[in-house]
Formats: sequence, structure tokens, C-alpha cells
Amino acid sequence: MRGVRAALGKASGGGIAFVVLAAMAVARLQSPPTGREAELAGMIASVGLAHPPLEHEWQQLEGKYWQIVSAGTEDDDATDTAEGNPGACRPGMVEIRGRMKAEDPAKHEPVEELQKSTCTDWISREYPERCARYDRDRWTALSAGLPGVPLHYCVDRFEYPNQRGAYPWIVVTFGEAQSLCAREDKRLCTEEEWTFACEGEEATPFPNGYVRDPDGCVIDRPSRPVEMSLFDGRSGARFEAEIDRLWQGEPSGSHPRCQSPFGVHDTIGNVDEWTTSVIPGERPSILNGGYWGPVRTTCRATTRAHGDAFFFYQIGFRCCANAPAVSFSSASSSAGP
Repeated sequence: MRGVRAALGKASGGGIAFVVLAAMAVARLQSPPTGREAELAGMIASVGLAHPPLEHEWQQLEGKYWQIVSAGTEDDDATDTAEGNPGACRPGMVEIRGRMKAEDPAKHEPVEELQKSTCTDWISREYPERCARYDRDRWTALSAGLPGVPLHYCVDRFEYPNQRGAYPWIVVTFGEAQSLCAREDKRLCTEEEWTFACEGEEATPFPNGYVRDPDGCVIDRPSRPVEMSLFDGRSGARFEAEIDRLWQGEPSGSHPRCQSPFGVHDTIGNVDEWTTSVIPGERPSILNGGYWGPVRTTCRATTRAHGDAFFFYQIGFRCCANAPAVSFSSASSSAGP
């Protein structure tokens, strides 16, 4: 065993070949290690060969949620001053008011499907379909006659915990997102509120316009295979190592171009966001916006397949609140049809 200890000492200083051989030897064990094998496995773990080092520093919150520790965040008042668009909402929130383009009741064609008809450059037509560029002139002409639904509310500028520079909370269920918003006297956004905060009155496909911009928003990063067995729970070293390996998001507000016409940040990409469905009879828990991977990530894209107890490594949320009472007729001079 002295020779093994000496080799381990060299491995801890960078003996790459030994690291590989030791890992292969442990993997070949056909039964629980005993005696000399157990001692070897213990020494391998003691020099850090059992698990690779984490890329990020994580913290688990309330025994449930996970967040990367941030290097620093910005005060709400400082952000509001810099952004210059809080309106009548409380600090850290953006006032949204205007008319959201809605489906033509005579044709029953979803707005998202109309948008797709103006795509001029498809990355992929297979699910999850992605369009690189939409034709603005065609879209504005096509959408000119759509009815406008008046909306007025407040929305968090960033993903929860809603601070520039903070990493989003992840591994959150729909019900937990509702509760966390309620703690702040807010509520989870409806899908309608979330979508309008992303696309604005023109109903642009992306928050920043008509061109898919992987440098502007945190999107289209390579897919990584997921070890699903590790998501039976959400605690422990193996779970932490898995979400660390999968993570490709960034702190809120890291990409200034990923900002909607109203000044709401990171609506598409970074993390999926829980919202509440507005369709009668449908399960309430849906996801908007997509995450950092090569998925749809448009303002209108939703995922409607998960129940309210579902959680995953790329799921977060943001909160909304009722806006101060204002007559809608005097609230927006730019209201559409």
C-alpha cells in the first residue's frame, strides 16, 4: 500500500495517467469493496478523484431551491434609476400597459402560428423549431387587423430573485413559485402578462425584435445529456454536481440587448419561467420563454406538459402584481386597435 499511497500523492499533484487508471479500476469492481479495495477507494476520494470539482459555487435555499452564489448584485433603486422605466410600480418592477395582440376570433388561428408564416430563415422546422429571422413588414401588415386586449400590471424586471447580477433561483415547482411571489405581496404572472411583457404592442417574436440573437440573449447553447435518475430528489452532492454540469445560464441582466420594448430583461433564454395558464379547463402550470439550450425561445412559445409539482435544473420564474388603478383610456396614447 505504500506504493499506492505514493502514486496517490503524485496524482493529487497532477498525475493524469494514474487518475484515469484508478477511476477505471474502481469502475471494474463487481462487488462492494472490502479490505484493501476499500482503502484504495477511500484514498481516491480523499484526494478529490471521486467527483470533479464544481465549476460554480452553489447554495441550497430552504432545503429546496438552488442558486449560484453571485459576485455582487445591484440595489433596486439604482437599477430603476439607471433603467428609467419603473412607472408607478414598486422598486424593481416595470409598469406594463398597452394592448396585446390577440387571436382573431373569426379565424381561430393562434398568433404564434401567424408569426411563423413570416419566418424567412428557418434554422430547423423540426421540433423544437427555431426561426433565425422574421420579416417585420410582413408581420406588421398581417397583424394590423388583430384585436388588441388592454392590459395594465407590474412585472419583475428580472427573473427571481429579481436583482441585476443575481443568478436565478432554479429547481422550483409551480406551487413554490406561487408561494414565493405571495411572500412579497405579488403573484405569479399569467402567461398573457408574461408574453406581453416580452413582445410589446407590436408582438415581436423576440424581446429585442425579429432576429434570433444568441449573443444578445442566453440561448442556443449546446445540449447536454441529463442523468434523470438524479432528479428523484433535489439534495446531495451528486444532485449538486449534476446541476453544475448542466448549467449554462448567466446572472440576470448580463445581456443588455436581451430587453423587451417595456424594459423587461431575460424573458427568453437563461431559464424557463413558470406562469399561470389563462385557458379555461387547462392545467394552470405552464412554462414560458425557453432556457439557454437550442429550443424555441420566442415570446409566444410555451411548454404545457408539466404538473404543478414538477421541477428541473433550468426552471425558474418571475413575479407580477396589480398596477395602481388608472383609467386605461388615459393610460396609453399609443394603444392599438
